[in-house]
Amino acid sequence: MMLSGGCYCGVVEYEVEDGFVYAANCHCSGCRRVTGSAFKPFAGIQREKLSVTKGAADLLVYGSTDNHDEHCGSCGSLLYSLVREGAWVHVAMGTLADPPSIRPSHHIFVGSKAPWYEITDDLPQYEGHA
Repeated sequence: MMLSGGCYCGVVEYEVEDGFVYAANCHCSGCRRVTGSAFKPFAGIQREKLSVTKGAADLLVYGSTDNHDEHCGSCGSLLYSLVREGAWVHVAMGTLADPPSIRPSHHIFVGSKAPWYEITDDLPQYEGHA
């Protein structure tokens, strides 16, 4: 099954297979800054399973060739991050229009989480990577 997603203003849209391998809530300072929230819920999948279907020319890439964030160049929405030497993407789950079958299973980088945010669920917590 394919899921659709996109940015806030509708300029960029993507499709991704509902075959995510893992999902987590990242509390690192980078994810907090790029999303403007306490943490970033993301789901990981192989790069070839995601395709931009609209607005590819409007993507803003921040980072290196094989490790970067991709944003809408118009509204700034963070759509996904290219990671693991360019082989995987971490889809920002808030940009999905369709509900994925996966849910975040843990919290990472809680050692640098926002001091004003309290984690209130029972998911495992890791100081850094899981």
